[in-house]
Parts: sequence; structure tokens; C-alpha cells
Amino acid sequence: MSNLSTDAPSPIIDVHAHILLPALQQLVAEADPEGFGAQQGLEVRRNGPESMAASGKMIKECWPQLTDLDRRLADMDAQGVEVQLVSPSPSHFYYFAGEELSLQLARSANQAVRDFVDRAPDRLNGLGLAPLQHPHLMVEALEHAVLECGLLGVEIGSFAATPGGDRTTVELSDPRLEPFWSRAGELGALVFLHPFGCSLDERLDRFYLANTVSQPAENAVALSHLIFSGVLDRHPDLKVLAAHGGGYLPTTLGRSDRAWRVRPEAHGCAEPPSSYLKKLYFDSLVHSPAELAALVAAAGPGQVLLGSDYPFDMGSDQPVAEVVDAQLPAEDQSKVLAGNAAALGITPASTRTVSHTA
Repeated sequence: MSNLSTDAPSPIIDVHAHILLPALQQLVAEADPEGFGAQQGLEVRRNGPESMAASGKMIKECWPQLTDLDRRLADMDAQGVEVQLVSPSPSHFYYFAGEELSLQLARSANQAVRDFVDRAPDRLNGLGLAPLQHPHLMVEALEHAVLECGLLGVEIGSFAATPGGDRTTVELSDPRLEPFWSRAGELGALVFLHPFGCSLDERLDRFYLANTVSQPAENAVALSHLIFSGVLDRHPDLKVLAAHGGGYLPTTLGRSDRAWRVRPEAHGCAEPPSSYLKKLYFDSLVHSPAELAALVAAAGPGQVLLGSDYPFDMGSDQPVAEVVDAQLPAEDQSKVLAGNAAALGITPASTRTVSHTA
């Protein structure tokens, strides 16, 4: 393990780490080649040729980390991470898929994550997927992930364009998601918000803005939909964890609070928007000690959890060290590294008694 002195209780838990599921990509490519091809074309337009080339090289280089368990465990040891909460790469969202295929993909992903976790249950736990583009199928996918596969919850994107001619957008404020939020709260399931793609599309097609700007922007938009629509008021038991520190939102909520006070259409939540930071959770992946300290100050030390985005190049090779570098008070640092995850029930799979189908 790492020689870092953190004063954190065991285990140190990384809540943001990914695996790649090649069989899932093959399934969707064969079942819906037109939709898959259109999605690939959209990614080219969104990212631009330079970023697509660099990302292709990066994926090739980190392929062993995305697929090989022994390499993952060795990297965790080197980082000082004892447990990872693994989720599918967001490239597996496939929100273009129709109803039947989308449910098949979710169930396949859930089982694949369960199988991966079962190979090292003392070091791993996992999250599944749910088809955001089909709100009426979200509960079924969630229950499959949690009740049948024994996973801790599901990972979702910041929005989804529904398949078909109208191409309407499903935002996290969509009333059709109410049964999903309700069931997630009842199950105590974690909902991991991880953007993939951005509706700004070609405006971000150079300088890697498709990642550096889109990810924090999408987090801010999605979390604002949750807050302003009153979802967090109606579902107080909901556990939403936002990737990348919640993006631009947590430390820039003054304008949202002002709108809540003076604009009737922005008054759909019961309290000022900034107060809802205490009802949300954020990972620590902000790439700056000062920004991490500001996030902890804004949201509270009980709302931030260690996250690395392992193994992608925009993640952190030393997530524990980066938390230490923020020079948080010892008690707060301990919460970020381990205590908050434990309080949310994020533990190794081997410690849980939830039954699941193999």
C-alpha cells in the first residue's frame, strides 16, 4: 500500500472508477448499427479530429487498466486505495437505443459489473446502468441492478435525447423520472451522475473543450434541473453523487440564489439553491487543491468523497495524495477519504449481505 500518512480510517474508497465492457459495445453495434454509427459520428463532430486521435491513443494505452483485474488491483495498491466503486465507462450509455435494446443493454451491463466485482469482492463494489432516454424503464433497470445483481445503484448521464423522430430531451427535472427517484430513495440506491457528451456539440470541437468545458458545464446544468425542479424536496432520501466535483455549480451558486429570490419561474424548490449542496454528494476530482478546499467549504465536509476517474487521462493517478494536498483539517480529510463513503453504505461487496443472481 501507499506510504502516505492520511489519518483516515480503513478502508480508503475511490467512488469514481470505470471498467470497459467490450461485449456490450459489440452487442449494440450488431443490434443497432445505424444508431451506433450515428452516435460515433456525433462524437467525431463534438470532439473534433485532434481530440478523437488523442483519445483513441489514450484508450489503447489504458486498455489493460480498463479490463485487467490484476493491473487494477496493483494500481489501487500504489495509490493507497483499498476499495473501488466501479462503474461502466460512460461511453456505454447508448442513449440512442430503442426500448427493448436499451433494457437488454442495461441488464447486460449490470450483470457484467457484478461478474467483475465478484472476482475481487473484498476490493470492489459496483454500479449498473439505466436507460435515461426511456424514463418508464428506469425503475426496472434500477431494480435489476440493486435487487437482482446486488449492486449499489446506477450511473446516469446529465441528459438524454429520446430516440425517434421528435428527438426530445430528457432532463433530470423530467416529471417522468419521478418513479425512478422515488424508487432509488426507497432502495437506498446511489445515483451516480456522470455526464457524457454535451449539447453544445461542435462549439467545443477543439482544444479538448469537449471534455474540459463540457463535463463541468453538464454537471452544473443537470444538478440545477434537480435542484430548481424540487426533486430533492420531494425525495429527501435520494443519494445523488456528482462526478468531477459537481462541475461549475457548487462554488458559483450566488446567481442561482438570486434568481430563486427574484424570479417566479426559478422558485420551484423550497429553499435557496445553495442550501441543496448539503443534500448532494460530490467526488473530489477537481484537479486543484484550492478548488477541492473550496468545494468542501461550500458543500460541507460530509458531502465530498474520494474520486479518481480511473484510469482515464483526465482522472488522477494519485487521488489520495491530491486530497492530502488540499490541506483539509484532519477530520475533514478522513471523511473525504473514507468516512463519507462508509456513511453512504459504499463498502466492499464482500461485506454486504444483499442477495443477487449470479
